[in-house]
Amino acid sequence: MRRDTFMGMYQHIIVSGDDSLATTIVAELKTAGASIVEIATAAELADAEVGHALAVICVGDDDATNLEIALLARKANPDVRVVARLANDVLRGAVAADNGPGAILDVADLTAPSVVEACLADSAHPLTAAGIEFVVSGTEAPRAATLREIYGDLAPVAVIRGENSPEPGLVMACPGRDLRVYPGDWAAMIGTADELATRGIKVRRRSGTRTRRPWAQRVLDSAFTLRSDINPMFLRAIAAALLVLIGSTVLLRFAYQRPPGMTWLDALYFTTETIATIGYGDFSFVHQQTWLRLFAIMLMFGGVLTTAVLVAFIADLLLSRRFAYSAGRRRARHLRNHVIVVGLGSFGIRVVSDLTAAGYDVAVIERDPNNRFLSTADDLDVPVIFGDATLRRTLEAARVDQARAVAVLTQDDMVNIETGIVLREMLGPRVLPQVVRPEVPLVLRVYDRALGAAVAQRFGFENVRSTVELAAPWFIGAAMGLQVLGTFSVGQRYFMVGAMRVAAGSQLDGLQMFELSTQTRVIAITRQDAPVQLHPRRDARLRGGDTVYVVGPYRELLATLRKGQPPEPAEAVGASGA
Repeated sequence: MRRDTFMGMYQHIIVSGDDSLATTIVAELKTAGASIVEIATAAELADAEVGHALAVICVGDDDATNLEIALLARKANPDVRVVARLANDVLRGAVAADNGPGAILDVADLTAPSVVEACLADSAHPLTAAGIEFVVSGTEAPRAATLREIYGDLAPVAVIRGENSPEPGLVMACPGRDLRVYPGDWAAMIGTADELATRGIKVRRRSGTRTRRPWAQRVLDSAFTLRSDINPMFLRAIAAALLVLIGSTVLLRFAYQRPPGMTWLDALYFTTETIATIGYGDFSFVHQQTWLRLFAIMLMFGGVLTTAVLVAFIADLLLSRRFAYSAGRRRARHLRNHVIVVGLGSFGIRVVSDLTAAGYDVAVIERDPNNRFLSTADDLDVPVIFGDATLRRTLEAARVDQARAVAVLTQDDMVNIETGIVLREMLGPRVLPQVVRPEVPLVLRVYDRALGAAVAQRFGFENVRSTVELAAPWFIGAAMGLQVLGTFSVGQRYFMVGAMRVAAGSQLDGLQMFELSTQTRVIAITRQDAPVQLHPRRDARLRGGDTVYVVGPYRELLATLRKGQPPEPAEAVGASGA
């Protein structure tokens, strides 16, 4: 157990976990001025003084450990904020139902919407604040003017400078409305759908239509697939069995001498029952010529051998994985304008579910044939191509040349980066110079935020999504009392929308809007017995008891949250000064 104490804090926060998400949360909490106690197991919880803790954050990658620490913490201190990471849907729902202060979160649920938006090239981020439906949507500035002149009272979230500006490529978070923009600058604004429409910003509705092939085509495809899946020797075995059947039938029809001999049907019947090793004894060879009796013996042995070979080939076809392997490739051959998802983990299946729910065709590439989410993909009617996504032939089998987007979401950052490089080469103009088509969004999931930023800069990937960067604000905000409403990205900058309560006597009590951080925007204020105040003016003043809905980079929001906390008790101040 490790403890890091910072002056001026009365209560500490306990954090468990040793991965990049836990490390990021600890670093951000320290930056925010929190006193941190790090633990590795539930046994260390008692020594961490959970009875006096402000919050307990369980963010390891093991659900069992997180669940144990969360339950023990809640038992030891019913008032502590318990924030736990649980990927299991059943466990998450059961624990959240009686968790009390805090939150039970899943990284896949928190971060999948950002990937879906990037795949669909959707610049609109819907969210609900103060009971009102807001939308963060982006558009290019039509002329050189200030944001206020173009967009009125809409709150600017970010501006990405274009080629006509003095600093092309610069991302400005929460600029003032008096910022001057130039034609081609990208401005992300927040407001209701009606407010955005009034200012000429159209919010595109997601709409997709999944393809449904006619039944005759599906039957024909199945026949071709069966033909390609069976062992080539199987056809030879069938041909040999037919040769024996026909030859024996003809021979017996003319050579069997017992009166009245054999008809064609008798000969076929006897040959079939002999090959099938049934042998009802309808015909005897005791009084037949010697060569015919020897033929009957060979027919019996040949029948046993032929039957055994046929049964072996049929079992191989039914029990082998080749049929499952080829089924996904066969179905993917007919997809057009679909989204390819590489990696069928808990994150990947959530993205697949969201895309199919929105009506889009999806194809999945997965390396593990025993993946536990295969049944879910089958329920969603999504084809799965088994293979290594870093190989061109696997990507070609998923029809990457016809895809509208590709999301690489495996659990291995190096595999994702390598796959991204291969895809960039396959989709680049050097490979398809004769094809005129819009740019295909390529979304890479990189767990580590520092690595994600470096990859985006080095290889020029525009849609690198760090699950740590997107998920950490939810855990931090819940631990410090901020109600997180959503996270999203503009360019490679991440933003958070949250609600916070202004405590009486805090630094925010009586503060005017223009005195807040320059990188946060207040989109609404609610107070008791008063209507919701949208887009408050610069001279609007906060009061104790107000609920403030803010948007901005989450570090800025946490700093604002700290200012809205109640003043420290006198004994805590005295202790910190001792």
